[in-house]
Amino acid sequence: MEYIADRITIDEKLCNGKPTIRGKRITVQTILEFLGAGETKEEILNQYPSLVLEDIDACIKFASDLMNRNFTIKTVA
Repeated sequence: MEYIADRITIDEKLCNGKPTIRGKRITVQTILEFLGAGETKEEILNQYPSLVLEDIDACIKFASDLMNRNFTIKTVA
């Protein structure tokens, strides 16, 4: 398991290698989808009692760091 962004882990054997929170079976994507749907941090913490506020903040920072990269769109035939 590799730690990135302090609380975010990647393990190819866990959740198909998607970034998760502290090695739990809760993906960064799941938390971001809840936030995108309008859930508050408090509501997410109630649904996932093993998480803490810093875990949700780490997900947001992780996504923000990804958006700081350059991307190229290529046409596929």
